[in-house]
Amino acid sequence: MDPVTQLRTRIETRALLLTTAAVPLTGWAVHATALHRRLAATKRDPLTGLLRRDAYTHRARRLLARHGDNTVVAMVDADKFKAINDSLGHAAGDSVLAAFGARLAAWAGPAAAVGRLGGDEFALVLELPAARRVQRLEQLVRMLHTSVVLDDGRTVDVAASVGVATPAAVASRDLSVLQRAADTALYEGKHSGRAVFATAAHASVPSVNGRRAGRPGTASWGRAA
Repeated sequence: MDPVTQLRTRIETRALLLTTAAVPLTGWAVHATALHRRLAATKRDPLTGLLRRDAYTHRARRLLARHGDNTVVAMVDADKFKAINDSLGHAAGDSVLAAFGARLAAWAGPAAAVGRLGGDEFALVLELPAARRVQRLEQLVRMLHTSVVLDDGRTVDVAASVGVATPAAVASRDLSVLQRAADTALYEGKHSGRAVFATAAHASVPSVNGRRAGRPGTASWGRAA
């Protein structure tokens, strides 16, 4: 075999080896991308796009550790949601939940932890300095009381109850304690049209299946911590 032919053979062999090696690498890259998308999807609620409970909890705890007393924990329940489902159908109920999810995400911003914990129950953790809390939470309540327009053009009047807890008011940075306090405050303010701030007394109320089991004194807007 002449030198030119030998060189050409070596080049072709090397090219074949490189091409063969690239096939599994390309296949793995595609697989890895698909896997990443599937994993990302498992962290999100398919209806609202909000974080599921585990992903929300992980992010919320990181925010509490990072921002401390500047952090706010809010619990949100849709008011009279069962009546919407019963009177207008589950598709309408789903549209309301999706609208709530979009509004909560828009209000809290991309740096926050916003999750759908189940049914019509939502939770938020975000950095929110004390000087801005009252104004911002009034804005949130207004957003959640804005009617939802369904795909068929019907308009649904909606409302939500909001309970808020802060590390300074509750004397804890534990997410479970803060959520329990916020949840208790939420139920005190059910259908009141305002957000209710929790006090240390709300954190001491035992929970039943993760929900509050009592009604201590209500905190007003002027007592926000």
